Formats: sequence, structure tokens, C-alpha cells
Amino acid sequence: MKFTAQQIADILEGEVVGNPNIEVSKLSKIEEGTEGSLTFLANPKYTPYIYSTKASIAIVNKVFTPEIDIKVTLIRVEDAYKSFSKLLEYYNQIKNNKTGIESPVFVSDSSRYGDDVYIGAFSYIGENVHIGNNVKIHPHTYIGDNVVIDDNSAIFPGAKIYSDCIIGKYCVIHSGAVIGADGFGFAPNKKGEYTKVPQIGNVIIEDYVDIGATTTIDRATLGSTIIRKGVKLDNHIQIAHNVEIGKNTVIAAQTGVAGSTKIGENCQIGGQVGIVGHITIGNNVKIQAQSGIGRNVKDNEVLQGSPALPYGDYNKSYVHFKNLPKIVKDINDLEKNKWE
Repeated sequence: MKFTAQQIADILEGEVVGNPNIEVSKLSKIEEGTEGSLTFLANPKYTPYIYSTKASIAIVNKVFTPEIDIKVTLIRVEDAYKSFSKLLEYYNQIKNNKTGIESPVFVSDSSRYGDDVYIGAFSYIGENVHIGNNVKIHPHTYIGDNVVIDDNSAIFPGAKIYSDCIIGKYCVIHSGAVIGADGFGFAPNKKGEYTKVPQIGNVIIEDYVDIGATTTIDRATLGSTIIRKGVKLDNHIQIAHNVEIGKNTVIAAQTGVAGSTKIGENCQIGGQVGIVGHITIGNNVKIQAQSGIGRNVKDNEVLQGSPALPYGDYNKSYVHFKNLPKIVKDINDLEKNKWE
């Protein structure tokens, strides 16, 4: 799909400097620009590339003034970075705006779907599923019985949504994600063997939630595992049964949250964090990567380490830890000198 400079400027409410009819059909970094591509300049350190790029169109800030003549057509905007991000979103919507039902698929007769849906080949839609308007279900996806997927959500190839789960509006679930598998519930007996505890709850994902590739969210034993509005989960995350994550919390890759833990709103959790079960983490908490959380956490705490310490205390302690060999040597020398 091709766009002219003027069409792009109209979308971004920008001003064209150069040829308004020049066309582009792809996006590129400014240093890797080729003919027919669109790029942007936001970081001043990339300014030299604006004079050598072979891109056809470049989005720039209004304050940018070329020092020498340039060949690339410019689109001046208030904020080049935000405008380019807006354009990426617009491009992505167009690219993924498929409609219709491909073949072969299985859609149960008892299921319902709204307008402008897309169901890709080799997908399975179970009994009593309710799919809203403009939902995109990409190939090789499994949707279990009684699942609800609300308007404008996208389920990417190979994702699995088990029975009875509820997906809100404008959600994105990436490839390989598994929503609603059984929680890790087993009861030991006198022989040291483990008996499975039935997991009969579900998963509720509210609106505007993004779930990364191969992330798993387990169904509750009873009740619901709940992912609140606006949560963003990276790839390879494990969310156990009966966990609740508050709105607008973000969690980076390879983090694991054990069962029945409650995480507050607007938290930021780094990669490879381990969080034990049955604790409460407050609002606005920040947890640095590779930390281990084994206790309740109050609002606004910033933590690092395993077991995690307040961020400032961890940094002070780490200074001493790095110097530990020298400190031990100094102590040994003092002890030696004491007896001489």
C-alpha cells in the first residue's frame, strides 16, 4: 500500500516541505533509508543522516532547520517521535485489518460473532463462544467453550484460550500465549503422592490488556484470575491461579507470580522477578530485574535483590559486598597486628 507525503501529513496534521506527491510504501531507520521508504528524525545525534538518507520522506520536528540542501521530502510536526509512533499504529491497523472467515476452520453452531471479524485458517471456535465486533482471530488459534472476546481484540496465531475465560475490549494476545490452563494445584497424601485439585475457575482479562508471546495465565481454583484494565505483560511470563494484577501495571519477561498474590495498580516489575504466593503488593511499586519478593510490599516501595531490599539499602549494601574481600583482609590484618 502506497501513501503520498500529503496523505501522511494530513494524518499527522503536519506540513510538507518538498514534493507532496512523492509516494512511500515502507518504513525504515533514517540510516538505512531506501527509495520509497518513510523515516523520521527525533534524536539530534542522528541529524547527519538526514543529509545522506536515501529515504523518500522524513518526519522531523518543526524546529528542525537544514544546514545544507537536502533531497528528502520533509513532513514537519510538533513531535517527530510521537508522530512516527502514531503512524506505526495506523500502519499496523491497516496491515491487520483482515475480515472474513478462512477455510478450513471449525466454528460451533452455538457460537456467535459480530461484524467485521476475521477468523484465520485452522482455528477452532468451541460451543457458546461470543465474539464481538472487529475481533481478529489469526490462524491456528484455539478458543474453548463459553469464551467471551469483546470488541476490537486481536488473538495472534497459535494462542490458546481455554473454556469460560473472558477477554475484554482492545486486548492483544500474542502467539503461543495460553489463557486459562489449570493452576498448579496438587494435594499430597500419606504415601507422598500428589492428587490433583480440580481448577474450576476462569481467567478474566479486562480492556486494553496486552499479553506477550508464550505468556501463560492460569485459571483460578475457584473464582477468577484477574488481569485489570491496561495491564501490559511481556513474553514468557507465568501468572498463577487466583492472582490479581491491578490496572496499568507492566511486567517484563520471564517473571513468575505464584498463586493468590495480589499486585496493585501502576506497578513496574522488571524481568526475571520471582514473586511468592499469597502476598499483597501495593500500588506504584517498582521492582528491579531478578529480584525475589517474599513478603507483602507497601505502596510506592522500590525494591531490588533476592530477597528484595529497599532500593537504596540494596545499593549501599552492594558497595560493601563488592569490597568484602578487602574488608575481610583488613579485619584479619587488625587481628594479626593485635597479637604482635
